[in-house]
Amino acid sequence: QVQLVESGGGLVQAGGSLRLSCAASGRTFSSYPMGWYRQRPGLEREFVASISASGGSPYYADSVKGRFTISRDNAKSTAYLQMNRLKPEDTAIYYCAVPKYSYSFKFEIWGQGTQVTVSS
Repeated sequence: QVQLVESGGGLVQAGGSLRLSCAASGRTFSSYPMGWYRQRPGLEREFVASISASGGSPYYADSVKGRFTISRDNAKSTAYLQMNRLKPEDTAIYYCAVPKYSYSFKFEIWGQGTQVTVSS
């Protein structure tokens, strides 16, 4: 059973940066795509970014494109989300996720989340 543990959240001023990490264990990390999602207060969980198993094909939500960068280090079984030029509307709980199957981009296994709060 795969386990995902996010870290790196916190409180930051608008315009600042944070880097989130997602450490995976329990299966071959390098065989699966990774995704980041977030849930803003009062809203449903939404897609933020994804990356293929090899580290290529990054894909972003329009709201974060040009500010956030997804990456992964398969040797460390860890994925990252570098968040720059943060805005108050980026305040959310951020989750990393993986699919059940290596050929899928349907993210169904979740970490516990890490809180990001951006003050104005």
